[in-house]
Amino acid sequence: MPENDPQRARPVSLPARIRRLLRGRLVLVALAALVVLIGVLALFIGARREQLVEAKRAARVETRPLVNAVLLELKPRPMAEAMNLPGVVEPWLRLDLVARITGTVAAVLVREGDRVRAGQTLARIEAADYRIAVDAARAAHTLAKADFERGRAMLKTRVIPTATLESTAARLQTAAAELERAELNLARCEITAPMDAVVKRLDAKVGLYLGLGDPVAELLQIDRVKAVVGIPESDVDAVRRLDQVALTIQALGDRPLVGRTHFLAPSPDTAASLYRLELALDNPGHEILPGMFFRARIVKKSIPDGLAVPLYSVISRGDEQYVFIAEGDTVRRRPVRLGVIEGWLVQVVEGLAPGDRVLVEGHREVEEGQGIRVIRTLTDPGQGTP
Repeated sequence: MPENDPQRARPVSLPARIRRLLRGRLVLVALAALVVLIGVLALFIGARREQLVEAKRAARVETRPLVNAVLLELKPRPMAEAMNLPGVVEPWLRLDLVARITGTVAAVLVREGDRVRAGQTLARIEAADYRIAVDAARAAHTLAKADFERGRAMLKTRVIPTATLESTAARLQTAAAELERAELNLARCEITAPMDAVVKRLDAKVGLYLGLGDPVAELLQIDRVKAVVGIPESDVDAVRRLDQVALTIQALGDRPLVGRTHFLAPSPDTAASLYRLELALDNPGHEILPGMFFRARIVKKSIPDGLAVPLYSVISRGDEQYVFIAEGDTVRRRPVRLGVIEGWLVQVVEGLAPGDRVLVEGHREVEEGQGIRVIRTLTDPGQGTP
């Protein structure tokens, strides 16, 4: 292109270049400032909206009528972590009497349900054959004894050898054993009770022929009884340290009793992994009968100074649990952490302190900061209605 071409671009001066660069950056700065301004306005509008919502909520609470409330003033009290388990009463000892000789029953001297003493005669087997056997054995023993005495005297004069006397002595011992056996069989014609007991079942009947080992009667020892309860595997360690357990028997009007720990099974008795716990109960009047059901209150842990509130006073929302407490004439929500449950009371481990006044009535009708009208203030959770 010719050097004198008027359309050829002219060189741009340095000041012009600087002005052009500044104009471009000013546009970017203006845009950034605009974005920041929009963000600040959004935050301000959000905060203002929250203030308006809180103001509306406060206004709504202030305009709501006062709620009638019953308060519980918290005081430390003893509490316990306990199990309430069912169980059944068993006799202290169950014994099946059987015939130890054969023969016909000649007499039955008791009835089912009778109390009997150790050594008392329950039934008799005809004894004539056994008396004859005793007489025969006694005669044989007398003869053997006489032979032995005569042989011993003859041995001194060397009339008979020592071996003959030894044989005579052996016959004497055999005769003595036979006499003892015959007398024992005769004694067994009297069927007696081996212990103080109650006759639960009587199999012996007059005229019934009994073979060796046939059942005669079933005896129950109930001067003391066993209260048996199944203990879950998770609670065995706590139960192992107990000496006494409180229980009630429904058939006796829920009478309170105390059982002494007698035996805890070393292995479970059932597929449910329940360990057999036996509690000893004195029963001199035989009022407690085998088969009666009871409930045992087994205390695993004692808390001497727990803070307890009624279960119904605790409100649950998702994973949060809280109560309402009174501060003056208004209420405040207080998150709590709960512990052991005893009946309809629950221990508060965290969130409350002695002297706090917890709403136990009206707590489901109030909101944070709402005014209340105190109808009554309780000092004992037991004064409320569960």
